[in-house]
Amino acid sequence: MKIRFVSANSDTVHEVEAQPGDRLLDVAQADGQPLEGTCEGQMACSTCHVIVAEEDFAKLSPASADEDDLLDLAAHVTRTSRLACQIVLEDGWNSLTVRIPSEARDMQGR
Repeated sequence: MKIRFVSANSDTVHEVEAQPGDRLLDVAQADGQPLEGTCEGQMACSTCHVIVAEEDFAKLSPASADEDDLLDLAAHVTRTSRLACQIVLEDGWNSLTVRIPSEARDMQGR
């Protein structure tokens, strides 16, 4: 399936291929996207916050209460914000588009 990463300023769209069962955070980091994932995907931070495209948001299962609590700590949260560590790509999805928030911070220097 195609995963589209839209830059914070919407100037750049980078498309990569991914497989069902892949975690979005892993796909993003392998592509060099500025998502730190400080907690290594253990859902203990909000450094992998992404904004899911409106047309793709309904594909996702609802966020857990714990994920919602962590999103409260992220900058520029929207109605379609999610943590990339909690999005597992599912069979049958042709594509998924996410935007990197404008205040994404990556302490790893990527």
